[in-house]
Amino acid sequence: MLTILLILVVGSTTILATDYLLLIDDPDIYTTCREGPPGSQGLKEAFDISAMSVEMDPDGIHVSGNITSKWDLPRTDRLTVRMSVLHYNRGSWEPTVFNSYTPDFCATMFDPNQYWFKYWFKNFENRKEIQEKCLATPGTILMYNPFTVVPQINNVMGPSLKGRYKVIFLFEAFNEKDERRPSSVCFEITGEAEKIKK
Repeated sequence: MLTILLILVVGSTTILATDYLLLIDDPDIYTTCREGPPGSQGLKEAFDISAMSVEMDPDGIHVSGNITSKWDLPRTDRLTVRMSVLHYNRGSWEPTVFNSYTPDFCATMFDPNQYWFKYWFKNFENRKEIQEKCLATPGTILMYNPFTVVPQINNVMGPSLKGRYKVIFLFEAFNEKDERRPSSVCFEITGEAEKIKK
């Protein structure tokens, strides 16, 4: 009896799983965090993105070119990355259950099991240089093989996602004594969640 009940529960939750697409507001995709930590800088301040091409169309976000790091930290620093998804409700941004934290980004950015690799870092051409210098060594060039990102979340179970959402990316650095550096990088993507019809 317990086995049958388990099959019914698993089967029904699989059926109810939904896919969503984020319709991004800003054609530049990334904007500086409106409420970032003190001392934080946006993507355009931390990286020279003038040689990067980003275009949106119904097929997704097409990325090519390269970016160059302007962020200047000792290579011995540990970079952490926090990704948080917030929902706009009744005039304020509220946290959701969609969050991710990477305590040592430089050590795991090319790990095939990581979210960052699957959707972004697998597309870099010069992995060896990036692994050696990471992101906070000035002059480090991150060269893209052209790729397309579809801002989509798959197999979401539970209540429907409706309305406006924003995804915040916060990169923070910690020195060898595990003290947080005052300089961090914070940027966000804002858009409307749309259910994908199957």
